[in-house]
Amino acid sequence: MNFKIKTSFLLLFVLNFFFAQTITFVSERSGQPLTKVSVFGKDGNILGFSDIDGKIEKSAVKPEQEKFKLIYDNLVLAELSYAEINKDVVKLNDKVKEIETVVIKKSKPAKYLFIKGNFNAYVTVNNMLNCYVDGVATYVFDNKTRKVKDIHVEQYRIFRLESATNEKKETGSWDYNSWMEMPKMKNVGNYEDYQTRRFKIKELKGTFKDEIEVTGEAFQEKELSFLGYRIYDLRSVMNLSFEKESKKQLRDFTEYNEIMYIKLKHKSEADYNQVIVYKNFHPTELDYADKDSVQEVKYNKNQSNYSTKYWEDPSFPNMQTVFSSFFKDDLKEKQNAK
Repeated sequence: MNFKIKTSFLLLFVLNFFFAQTITFVSERSGQPLTKVSVFGKDGNILGFSDIDGKIEKSAVKPEQEKFKLIYDNLVLAELSYAEINKDVVKLNDKVKEIETVVIKKSKPAKYLFIKGNFNAYVTVNNMLNCYVDGVATYVFDNKTRKVKDIHVEQYRIFRLESATNEKKETGSWDYNSWMEMPKMKNVGNYEDYQTRRFKIKELKGTFKDEIEVTGEAFQEKELSFLGYRIYDLRSVMNLSFEKESKKQLRDFTEYNEIMYIKLKHKSEADYNQVIVYKNFHPTELDYADKDSVQEVKYNKNQSNYSTKYWEDPSFPNMQTVFSSFFKDDLKEKQNAK
């Protein structure tokens, strides 16, 4: 009996230790997990990004950071001390804003389905911002296959940090501007295609929307060597959101988020650099037509190109204001081509 009691206490201790390794963000209003919460340190580092269960690794939160800024839906949700955030469960007043209604211009199906919306993308190196882009784009889907046929960038802004360089053997100081590609959204209309052994899928039925998280990984046990560079621990996380209790078709699509994690170094570097690429898209209009005639601009990552101040729309996912609060004048916009 004594042995059984000791074994039970040991098991309880191990379980408590295991489950205490994460912080879970939950809504004060609904009690549901809060996904896609970004945790910023006092120096602007992105320390964590909550998954579909509302969790981040507790090890990412260090006492020396002192203050932590939590960003949700591109807004500052809370500013917490280490004592306030270093808990198993953190309840947050998520100030739920109604999901912006996607304007359906035409409902009659045709050859193509056009989804116009707002996007942003940014790259961090060792948790520190490296570059940022946002803008307006239209995705053209084949209405039969539900596959993306084309992506038309209509307006955009490019921001880069002045301190970034391109020393060949110092990957931690590179300018990763070339990595700021548009979200591909390859299978947003066929998310069931991810149901293979290569991916893990989780679903969350929220108060206002249904969310699907798709994760995949590669090079977990052995690094990839290429031209003197080393790549290791490649992971991807995609979040697809649809209208609550919908059939999860393209016309029900409300949000797309993608995060790519990669550890990179030159063979001469002692340690890997953690590079993370974030990409987001928020639909605003849906239209059908038999001809693709969307106006676009050339997506040149060395300049901005816009004709209106689209970022001033209250519904626009403007993360630039968050980043500029940390980096002030170091985050420079590239000259507008217009």
